[in-house]
This record gives sequence, C-alpha cells and structure tokens, in this order.
Amino acid sequence: MEERLPGDNKPSTLIDTTLWYAVYTRSRSEKRLMELLTAKGIEAYVPLRKVMRQWSDRKRLVEEPIIRSYCFVKVGAKEYYDVLNTPGAVRYIWFSGKPATIPERQIDILKAITGANVEVECLPDTFQPGIQVKVNAGPLIGLTGELVNLANKKRVIIRIDHLNQVLTLSISPMLIEVVK
Repeated sequence: MEERLPGDNKPSTLIDTTLWYAVYTRSRSEKRLMELLTAKGIEAYVPLRKVMRQWSDRKRLVEEPIIRSYCFVKVGAKEYYDVLNTPGAVRYIWFSGKPATIPERQIDILKAITGANVEVECLPDTFQPGIQVKVNAGPLIGLTGELVNLANKKRVIIRIDHLNQVLTLSISPMLIEVVK
C-alpha cells in the first residue's frame, strides 16, 4: 500500500522527499518539542530570540520563541505521524484542506534572521486600523478599544471611549488581540 499525507487525493510520489511543515504546539512547549523531535532524529526548528527578563529577585537573558506556539519540522510521509505522537505537538497547520508546507528558503530566512542578532518581533497580520482590540496582558488587561494606528509595528494607538471623552494610549502590539 502506498503512503499518503493527509489531504492528498493522488498517490504520493514524494514519499522519500522531506518537506517543512508548521506544527502548532501546546503553550510554552516549542523548545521542548524541538528537543524531543531532534532526539527522535526528526529535523525540527524553532526560531528563538534572546530577551532580558526581570523577576522580583533577578534579571536574566532567556531565549524565547519569535513565533509563539509554532515548531517547524522537516519530515517525509514516514515521520509525519511521529511528530503528532510527540508530547507538546497539537496539530499541523492546514491551508486549503492540506497540511501547509513551508518553502525551504523561508526557513533559511528565519535562520538567517535569528543568527544575525537583530531585534525581531512577530505580530499577527490581522491588525487593521478601525478594528476592536483588547489588551491581553499588563496593567491594562481586559481594556477594549478601537485600533487607530499601528505605528512602526512598535506601538499601537488605541482609542477608548468613556464618559464622552476619547483617551488615546500607546502600548506594545504584543499586548493586544483582536476582539471577536
């Protein structure tokens, strides 16, 4: 019997070919999943950046994923399900009824960016001026308002209407999410 990837309607001629796929992970499991997959002999990649974190008693430089809850894997049909059977893996990302393949050049670009020691921040592509957003972290958590501007992808200007007054504040885009 010929092996096929999910979503393939035709017999796979790429059984021995490995492709990059994006895997959605459990929260904060990206690095651990990468380690477990690598131990299984599966090529896995999580783009990481170094960030200074402040705790109550110390500061420390830590590595955190640039793209949260994603791990990229390079697998063929034989390893495809091994990835899903690894603790921390939730599902493959699908587009148009097929697992989304990531071109090798895009993975190479991610590797070049993370190796270049430049400041990188990943933002959802869903932020458009005029949409309703909610602050999901920090001292203003739960606050909702209208996104007015995404200034240089570094600051968000949100309009909040209260008491016939308009308050405009600037916060990091990493602290907001689109209200559904």
